[in-house]
Amino acid sequence: MSKKQFRLSIIASLAVLAVAGTASAQDFQKSYRLASGGQIHIGNISGDVRVTGYDGDSINVKGTKKGRDRDKVEVEDKSTDGRVELGVHYPKRCECDASIQFEVQVPRSVNYDFDGISSVSGDVEISGVTGRVHASAVSGDVRVKNVSGSVSASAVSGDVEVVVDRLEGGDDMKFSSVSGDVSVKLPASLDADVDMSSMSGSIKTDFAIEVRTEKYGSRSSARAKLGEGSARLKMSSVSGDLSLRHP
Repeated sequence: MSKKQFRLSIIASLAVLAVAGTASAQDFQKSYRLASGGQIHIGNISGDVRVTGYDGDSINVKGTKKGRDRDKVEVEDKSTDGRVELGVHYPKRCECDASIQFEVQVPRSVNYDFDGISSVSGDVEISGVTGRVHASAVSGDVRVKNVSGSVSASAVSGDVEVVVDRLEGGDDMKFSSVSGDVSVKLPASLDADVDMSSMSGSIKTDFAIEVRTEKYGSRSSARAKLGEGSARLKMSSVSGDLSLRHP
């Protein structure tokens, strides 16, 4: 084999390895068509989930694998005509160094039911969408912003940050964290029965709500009916501050 042929062989081998590495690291990519009112459920175990509104007409999902054992984790697709449902699967008793990062694009003006956007170990971020949003993380932060609709969000060990541009639907909303701060921004026209409590943290609000702090202890609470109180709004944290503001 000549030197030129040897070099070409090395280049070709490196190209094959690069393609193989890319394919293994990013092994899921799919688009869906979902009518208004359809459900979207993304359940991750290890890795972030990001959902972003865009000016398109399809739901585009990309799952990127990471870690030494990335080939052992798979995306499970249980979607139906009226529902996009994705999860992840690990082998039994696998102490795997593997995670998946989900990047999801949805049409920003279409009303969807995001009935479960979650990660066990990772952050959850949702922005620029319309509809009913339920977001959660066990070990990670939850950030939801620029939403038109209603939101419920929770974290066990992490902060919760929510910004709702326009309230729609009249659904009850709940925001909570066990160990973390909860910051929520809602329109000044909020019509709700508000209940806020923190076992060990402060409460700050722009709304006409009286904040009470126990004389003996660190528990703070606040409750008021804003407008007609047509919906329930509950905010809580065991160890963290609460903030309810205008955008």
